[in-house]
Amino acid sequence: MIQKSLTALLLGGAALAGAAVLGTAQIERLDLPQMVQRSDDALIGKITARNVIRIDHEVDGPELYYTSITIEGRSLSTNEPRTVDVWFGGGFINATEGVFNSEAPTMDDQKVGNQVVAFYKFEENMGGDLSGNALMTWHGGLYRTFESRGATVVQGRGNGYAIPSNLRLTDLDAQVKTLAQTKGK
Repeated sequence: MIQKSLTALLLGGAALAGAAVLGTAQIERLDLPQMVQRSDDALIGKITARNVIRIDHEVDGPELYYTSITIEGRSLSTNEPRTVDVWFGGGFINATEGVFNSEAPTMDDQKVGNQVVAFYKFEENMGGDLSGNALMTWHGGLYRTFESRGATVVQGRGNGYAIPSNLRLTDLDAQVKTLAQTKGK
């Protein structure tokens, strides 16, 4: 009897330790060089549209909600004009139909009309067979801008983010261009 209890205790402890390792492995801190290396591109632009969809999927399950924001602007790595739809999980179609996601950008961050910097990467299947440009690290891939003393400033998000403190757009531009040139090397 004691042997069974000891075995159950050890197996339970091993399962908890394994779950703890898997749970913490999901959270990742990316600095700017890592973010540029892992993303397809970054752009500066204005959010011109926001849309939420619902997917009911046989395998991944019902009621999968995704938000897309359309950003019109230019690539930070090439300076070329770009219009990109970026996706992240969560969102509401109306007041009662949808789901909150703690990793999604805040509603204030995703407002139509905002000037933002966004890092994104194409994903073949984000869930529910949705493919498209996924916002990198979701809320950690979107940064609002503001004007100060005649310059555009990208608002930093704190320690552990690609842009931890406020940074002039001209400085971010130069850093992203330099980092993009070394991509894959």
